[in-house]
Amino acid sequence: MELKIYAYKNCDTCRKAKKYLETHGIEHELIPIREQPPSESELLTMLECYDGNLRKLFNTSGQDYRSLNMRDKLPGMSDSEAIKLLSRNGNLVKRPFAIMGKTGTVGFNEADWSDLFL
Repeated sequence: MELKIYAYKNCDTCRKAKKYLETHGIEHELIPIREQPPSESELLTMLECYDGNLRKLFNTSGQDYRSLNMRDKLPGMSDSEAIKLLSRNGNLVKRPFAIMGKTGTVGFNEADWSDLFL
């Protein structure tokens, strides 16, 4: 099963994650998150990994999150509305977005990544 990493090339955290994977010799597919956001099914899988906490999937410090006023809108959105929005706008997705089968994580925490991918 292949590890997919959705990342943005100008993101420092994404670069750290990429370096971690290369250092540990972990095979992965690097996907540009802005051009090709995670699919709805991948987002739903990640939502399960975070026990249904939608906010964890959002890049809450991003420009799009602020300009779309997601802080106020997100609490009133259904899961399916939020997942649809994330699948169409990679800038809204917390990155790096790492998924392999039915497991995954967002952001980069070396201990979490070691637990999941080593």
